[in-house]
Amino acid sequence: MVLLPLEPAVNSQESDLESLRSLVRELAARVERLERRLGDEGGAAETVLRAETPLSSAPPPPPPLAVANPLPAFPVPPSPVPHSAAPEVDLESRIGSHWLNRIGISAVLIGVSYFLKFAFDNNWIGPTGRVSIGLLAGIAVIVWSESFRRRDYKIFSYSLKAVGVGVLYLSLWAAFQVYGLIPSAVAFLAMAIVTAATAALAIKQDAEILAAVALTGGFATPLLLSTGQNREIQLFSYVALLSAASVVLVAFKPWRRLLVLSYAGTLVLYIAWYAEYYRRNEFAATLAFATIFFAIFAAAPLVSKTPEGTVSLPYLAGLITFVNTGVYFLQAYAMFEEIDKLSMAWFALALAAVQIGLSRIVRRQEPANAEALRLLHLALAVVLITIAIPIRLDGHWITMGWLVEAGVLLWVADRIGARFLHYLAAAALALGVARLLAFDNFQVSTLLLNSRMATYLLAMVVLALLAWFSLKREGEFDRQLAAVAVLGVSALALVGLSREIGDYYARQLSPSPNGFMPFPARMAAAENRQRLRIAEDFTYSALWMAYGALLMAIGFWRKSAFFRWQALFLIAATIVKVFIYDVSQLDRGYRILSFMILGVLLLAVSFVYQKDWLKLSVAEKRTGGGQS
Repeated sequence: MVLLPLEPAVNSQESDLESLRSLVRELAARVERLERRLGDEGGAAETVLRAETPLSSAPPPPPPLAVANPLPAFPVPPSPVPHSAAPEVDLESRIGSHWLNRIGISAVLIGVSYFLKFAFDNNWIGPTGRVSIGLLAGIAVIVWSESFRRRDYKIFSYSLKAVGVGVLYLSLWAAFQVYGLIPSAVAFLAMAIVTAATAALAIKQDAEILAAVALTGGFATPLLLSTGQNREIQLFSYVALLSAASVVLVAFKPWRRLLVLSYAGTLVLYIAWYAEYYRRNEFAATLAFATIFFAIFAAAPLVSKTPEGTVSLPYLAGLITFVNTGVYFLQAYAMFEEIDKLSMAWFALALAAVQIGLSRIVRRQEPANAEALRLLHLALAVVLITIAIPIRLDGHWITMGWLVEAGVLLWVADRIGARFLHYLAAAALALGVARLLAFDNFQVSTLLLNSRMATYLLAMVVLALLAWFSLKREGEFDRQLAAVAVLGVSALALVGLSREIGDYYARQLSPSPNGFMPFPARMAAAENRQRLRIAEDFTYSALWMAYGALLMAIGFWRKSAFFRWQALFLIAATIVKVFIYDVSQLDRGYRILSFMILGVLLLAVSFVYQKDWLKLSVAEKRTGGGQS
């Protein structure tokens, strides 16, 4: 009796399912009739529909206990094709349409070339006929390729065009170099026409591959028509025109990869000429053309069009900018070295100014896309300034130049808010400090008031500026950089004063005479040297203790645990020296003095800590005794 109210709902559900099955059968019949009529590939759809038919005849699932309104039946979408199969299809398509196409064309060309060689060897065809066949064949292949392009076989069509253009270049080369049928001017003009026509065809058909073929043929023309004569003006004028044309091309077309090809062609031709023909009397013209090439490719990243859906610049443009600047500087250095090496320093500074100007131009572009290039220009400027300093200066003046450079960069970075320049300044400062500690050899005759202490003081001031400007910035790395800079100030002060002590006592130790010396005088000189060495050892200990006391006083005054820990480490080093080294080396008076001074210092520091002037115990209680 309880199931009677549910019978209408069950009957309604069975009716809906029966309607759905009849609808599926009707749709299957219609699809089958359409497939037969159209003769299309319907086997897969028919198989799917027949596979689904037994499911429709399966008994329906038991209905729910209560159904208010049955939901309308929606067609089930087909299961998606797994994504893992796509790369395999793409790779197969690329192999079949690209690789096999190019290999097949190469094979045909090789076979034709063998046939022509056989015909030429047997003198079947004369020189004029050979060249004419080549020109006609090249033009015919280019015209024939258009039929494939109209049928939407673009890749195959462009490959045929590349073959035809290559045949034209080789035919003109043979007409001039092999058979001497035409003069060099006519051959050059003909090759230039082929290059221009190919470029025009690339622009019209929007084909980057044809533009690459045109550039390749254009840069190959001087090599194909070379007569072994030095024609610098004509060669570099042509190369400059071709390079400028490639830059103009990428300004309107998103073909930035052509810049790499164009720069590579320019560099190859320039190096080939320079290695063979450059002489010192050609300095002005050669440097002028090198400057023109540099200017063309320095402007290229600024005007080149960005492909849609890509980020402008970081890779190709950055690579060209870096290589272009480096090659230009090295080329100028190689030429200046023979004339006036010191002038190269001013050249490097001028080039650094150009990089700074380029960075300001780049800054006006879209920030999200131009930031990487702007920072690269700034980095190159800093590197050039850093290089100019050792070229122009000598000795410790190089170190001072790097330190001054670091200070100026820190100030500029703070004024314009450039974090990147701040880190470049830190790098320049590290370079200067490393040279100061490892390479600079000062010859001083006075205590403290000398060039060494002046250089150390300059390094300490710049380190203090680095700490100051780093603390003004937010970030954990900046705080760590500031801490390292403060440690550097303390270390440089200690090292500088220690070297002053060493030089002072070295001047006091008179060298032993080379000639004969009486025994009493020799003994007196030895005793004097021993006494001075003992005094030197004691002075080192006294310096370390005094410097540790100074750091501890600063730590208490500023309530800085950072300074106090520095003092504790230095005092610990002094304790080790006094108890291990001084006991065995110093005489009784200096030994007593060392222990008394160290003891008074330790008692004073201990008293301050026990007095708890810094309220360290309160802080320890607040933190649970785990921190100080």
